[in-house]
Amino acid sequence: MKITHVGGPTALISLGGLNLLTDPAFDEPQDYELPGGRVMTKLTGPAVPAAELGTIDAVLLSHDQHKDNLDDAGRALLPSIPTVLSTPGAATRIPGVHGLANWEPFDLQRPDGGVLTVTGVPALHGPEGAEAVTGVVTGFVLSGEGLPTAYVSGDNASVDLVKQIADRFGPFDVAVLFAGGARTTLLDGAPLTLTTEAAVEAAHLLDPAVIVPVHTEGWAHFSEGPDTVIAAFAAAGLTDRLRVLDHGVATALTDGV
Repeated sequence: MKITHVGGPTALISLGGLNLLTDPAFDEPQDYELPGGRVMTKLTGPAVPAAELGTIDAVLLSHDQHKDNLDDAGRALLPSIPTVLSTPGAATRIPGVHGLANWEPFDLQRPDGGVLTVTGVPALHGPEGAEAVTGVVTGFVLSGEGLPTAYVSGDNASVDLVKQIADRFGPFDVAVLFAGGARTTLLDGAPLTLTTEAAVEAAHLLDPAVIVPVHTEGWAHFSEGPDTVIAAFAAAGLTDRLRVLDHGVATALTDGV
């Protein structure tokens, strides 16, 4: 299993001979005007252009409503991808998207004749009741015979949901956690993704998984960066399980896998 962190929530996961891209965001830095006069600011461009990632077999899209998870260039990429998995709502808004209900599996055929199963799992994009404001989002579990089992959290802020997923599918080998403590004025500054403290709690629940944090940099509304994550995991005695990836570098996750 290899992961190439493109930036923000965007990463290429190579597993079982397939390449899976999370939340494609490939625009260059810019401001996006949002309803109500709000502005979302992208600070850095992609470490690797989409055209240089090679074949992409599937996109794992946590949700389609926000630019940091699906920007203009990412949206333009979707029609060229054979399989795009996201929420049932996204399937009604974007042609060709397959919506996954919570706990619903979807099988991808591997080049070796086996199957990589992608299961939609619950996620909460903020505090309780946030769906009415931020929309429905999803996470994903990746599994298959002879493969490491991986959890991709999507824009989830709930440690309770991580526990449900760990109880149902664990133990995990790798967990890609959307952290960064994203915050906006929409919910009075409540975190919309895992804070660093919550990511540490999640790591304990997901033991012995290697933790790969994404969604911690590249956008102005991410409030806790990679250095904060590194310091918190060190304080919790979890440095050996943390992998903060260099952008644009395909990194093999071998320890613990």
